[in-house]
Amino acid sequence: MISPSDRKAAVVLINEAVASGARKAQACKELSIDIRTFQRWTCANGVAVDRRADAQRPVPVNSLSPSEKEKIIKVSTSEEFCDLSPCQIVPILADRKEYIGSESTIYRVLKKKKMLEHRGRSKKSQPSREATTHCATAPNQVWCWDITYLPGPIKGQYYYFYMILDLFSRKIVAQEVHICESSKNAAQLVHRTVLREGCIGKPLILHSDNGSPMKGATLREKLKTLEISSSFNRPRVSNDNAFAESLFRTFKYRPEYPTDGFVDLDQARTWVLSFTNWYNLVHRHSSINFVTPDQRHRGEDIEILKQRALFYQSQKEKHPERWSGPCKDMEHKKHVYLNPEKVVSEGLGLVAA
Repeated sequence: MISPSDRKAAVVLINEAVASGARKAQACKELSIDIRTFQRWTCANGVAVDRRADAQRPVPVNSLSPSEKEKIIKVSTSEEFCDLSPCQIVPILADRKEYIGSESTIYRVLKKKKMLEHRGRSKKSQPSREATTHCATAPNQVWCWDITYLPGPIKGQYYYFYMILDLFSRKIVAQEVHICESSKNAAQLVHRTVLREGCIGKPLILHSDNGSPMKGATLREKLKTLEISSSFNRPRVSNDNAFAESLFRTFKYRPEYPTDGFVDLDQARTWVLSFTNWYNLVHRHSSINFVTPDQRHRGEDIEILKQRALFYQSQKEKHPERWSGPCKDMEHKKHVYLNPEKVVSEGLGLVAA
């Protein structure tokens, strides 16, 4: 470690040698200093200070003395000021023509002494929990469900679209429209869906946000009876249920969506049923290699993608000059992750950090 005074002396000697005709690299070598080091020292005006974390630096001229720091601690912990913050202590002392330091200085001194801990009866802030992660390798392993508003015939009146989406296939496995949000409606919908899909007693996760219907006692008891595991968003985080939110956007941005509102409940139910049929049976979903959700749900996408890949390959062999690279990837996606993290543990059905 070279002290600041020795560094300045070395720079002066090297500059004198260069002025006398010596090469800068040779002059640095005589002092056992690399020329890159010399350039780094002299890159700014004058001689740069040592920027290494473990460098020995002089004490700043504006640094508080030990007695001044002790006075700050004594004042801050006194009976008069022990319940006040530095932002209140400083102006009170200023009114008395006293000054022991700025607010930031007092905070810094107290923090170094570990005297800035949480106090009072209020709950200490808790770090946010990690996102809930799941992996689906087949249909009816993970379902995402949510409720969205549908505009009614007059302002302020809404109908409620209940929707359950299969994570693996993107198929809408259940949909209903009601005039209100309730845990009872949700419980009945889940029960009917499990019976229709034939997955009673099989491992199943139902993921949702933290809304009242999602956490109602009726639905919780129904899920317990059906042996379905619950999964929830982090509080105030909307994109933990991104699959359901994405589907609702597709739903509400269809060209034929009645933006002026539905005339009545029957029209809303008819429109939702029509959309569901289109989405499941006609819509080619980009995230599952442009097969329909119903084809993937029934396992037909494996053969469809295989035949599509063979067709692309035949077209490439017929006109190779028109293909600048390999054929489009038609691989069947075996894993679908909900809120994936960076490192994936295959086969565990989880995503590990």
